[in-house]
Amino acid sequence: MTTLDDFWAVIPAGGAGTRLWPLSRSTSPKFLHDLTGQGRTLLQATRDRLEPLAQDRFWVVTGAAHREAVVAQLPEVDPAQVVAEPSARDSMAAIGLAAALLERRDPEAVMGSFAADHVITDPAGFRAAVTTAVGAAREGWLVTLGIEPTFASSAFGYIHLGEALPGHDGAFAVAEFVEKPSPATAAAYLETGRYRWNAGMFVVRPGVLLDLLAQGDPEFAAALRGIAAEPGTLAQVWPQLPRIALDHAVAEPAAAAGRVVVVPAAFGWDDVGDVDSLATILGAAAGGSAVLGDADLVHALGGASGLVVPGSGRTVAVLGLEDVVVVDTPDAVLVTTRAHAQQVKDVVAELKRLGRDDLV
Repeated sequence: MTTLDDFWAVIPAGGAGTRLWPLSRSTSPKFLHDLTGQGRTLLQATRDRLEPLAQDRFWVVTGAAHREAVVAQLPEVDPAQVVAEPSARDSMAAIGLAAALLERRDPEAVMGSFAADHVITDPAGFRAAVTTAVGAAREGWLVTLGIEPTFASSAFGYIHLGEALPGHDGAFAVAEFVEKPSPATAAAYLETGRYRWNAGMFVVRPGVLLDLLAQGDPEFAAALRGIAAEPGTLAQVWPQLPRIALDHAVAEPAAAAGRVVVVPAAFGWDDVGDVDSLATILGAAAGGSAVLGDADLVHALGGASGLVVPGSGRTVAVLGLEDVVVVDTPDAVLVTTRAHAQQVKDVVAELKRLGRDDLV
């Protein structure tokens, strides 16, 4: 794979991963953890698969509370290119700030934004898709990667493919972005073959992104460019920025104006959204079992199956329970089923209500 000389990788490293509690906490979110058993955290794996394209051209945007850990995990990245957000303002502010900083540093650049907490099992396929996207982005398009659906999920937004983009094999116009559909609607989408999952991956020239933002919110774009020009104003200006996702602030209106294209791809993508997803990644098919950690500490008997994470050093025995999830940490234990994976966030909400911020 050839290095893309004008390509910069932007890694937004945020989010609490509440559906992965108690593994993921506000003080130690999921991107800082090795959730695949490969010896690399999700953040490190994100950098690894982008390195052949970007070499040392990285920007990481993370929360102030996590900057020290991010710098420690990414010794290959210049600490000056790890930007700390004073507070969470959603993806438009984070990615937009990286775009504003990069616009001043390298006006000819193309940037690609890829979340720090995703799993991709085919890095070569991913890099091929990014290379195609960069080619289109050089010509002024906002480009997104559309993931080929593997089932009719109602948990993801969808991208509706339009006509093929002339001169760019593998790229298509985006007819529209669609919010998370009902299961029946998702199934109908798959039957057409014209819809892809929206994984929030964008490739674009920094100036193009900020100009698109300025069309809908000129003050927002000006504020981001102002911070890049005078970094000392970050703490003062940041709390005043809108809290909005890049999809809503830029991608959706730009698609309606015919400015967005998509590169459909299949490279084994998973956003590790909950413990059921984690179990699947670790190889626990229906009725199967998986362990994340020291397998010698886990004893599954009597037909037990599911996922066990022995994170406290204690022995965990599971007897006769199917598709169970047990996550054992030094200060909290989660016991649930894979079918209830989405409800784990309710545990976090309850702990917050009780004032147990030490556990979340």
